[in-house]
Amino acid sequence: MNELKRTPLYEIHRSLNAKLVDFGGWEMPIQYPSGIIAEHLSVRTGVGLFDVCHMGEFNVKGKGAYEFIDGIVPSNLAKIANNQAMYSALLNEKGTFIDDLLIYRYSQDHFLLVVNASNIEKDFLWLTSQLKSNAVELTNISSETGLLAIQGPKTVEILSPVIKHDLKQIPYYHFLSTQLAGVDILLSRTGYTGEDGFEIYCPSSSCEDLWTFLLNLSSIVKPAGLGARNTLRLEARMSLYGHEIDDSTNPFEAGLKWIVDMDKPQFTGKQALVEIASKPLSSKLVGFKTLEKRDIPRDGMIIYSSEGPVGRVTSAGPSPTTKENIGLAYVPLPLSSIGSRLEIDIRGRRAPIELVKVPFYQRKRS
Repeated sequence: MNELKRTPLYEIHRSLNAKLVDFGGWEMPIQYPSGIIAEHLSVRTGVGLFDVCHMGEFNVKGKGAYEFIDGIVPSNLAKIANNQAMYSALLNEKGTFIDDLLIYRYSQDHFLLVVNASNIEKDFLWLTSQLKSNAVELTNISSETGLLAIQGPKTVEILSPVIKHDLKQIPYYHFLSTQLAGVDILLSRTGYTGEDGFEIYCPSSSCEDLWTFLLNLSSIVKPAGLGARNTLRLEARMSLYGHEIDDSTNPFEAGLKWIVDMDKPQFTGKQALVEIASKPLSSKLVGFKTLEKRDIPRDGMIIYSSEGPVGRVTSAGPSPTTKENIGLAYVPLPLSSIGSRLEIDIRGRRAPIELVKVPFYQRKRS
């Protein structure tokens, strides 16, 4: 059995009495003593601090960096300027997901790619196999890069006194290089919670100091684990690799058509997506809620129509914000209309569900 990897904050999590679990080969905090619901609501109403150092980071540099990335991702890289980020994907030749990722553009010759922790080695090997030019230098900097996420409606208020920039002037999905507590960081207005907030990239060696510094900024800054991160992203209808997306799903059925620019001359998987787009979708990712409060849906449950099994739940559970039991699931296109009634199997008992509009939660933007 492979030994679990640990982030630079492992000892801090232990000192905070976090419950640690295996997450994609990493020993990560699923929750702290306050519990998932309290941590979730801290992010929705105040500020939550997450350790996401397990994520992977690759530097792409050189005269051919732009052409290399634009040639493999389905998104149009020309749509982002320097100091701007983009959500996109790595697709295989079948048009299905190798991974989803964030692309940070420093310049035409320098990009940062951020990938999922469980896919770091796979993604790096695949990207390396796509290199066709000596004009591109691809480097895996995951082990030397730390990542903290500070999320919630009061994040700007809490961070503003310690950052020498007007944080209100940083648009969503933009970033800048700056300093925090004397440490050089990349400060990005991005997140995986559906709330306002920032992600802070820093040297791994500085993670402990920055975590402690951020946690001590205010009593409203609370540590939050991956359990709350999951319920937050579910409410915001954000995909998780291995659940909503994997190598058997394509962007169209996953509701991610917006990341694909079919007008691009070429990208990996385009030929397959042209073929897929020429036919009606066989299935679609939808949101649902249970009609009875006692019925709690879970990942992997089977969905039924009156004629038998028709789909599967990809992510589900109680929503701390809406107080409803919610989930995401793949169902056949003819059954995917909002308001449709289906059933899920909960330990041998059929429970009614209703398909609803997603996201389940959307923050009010000022």
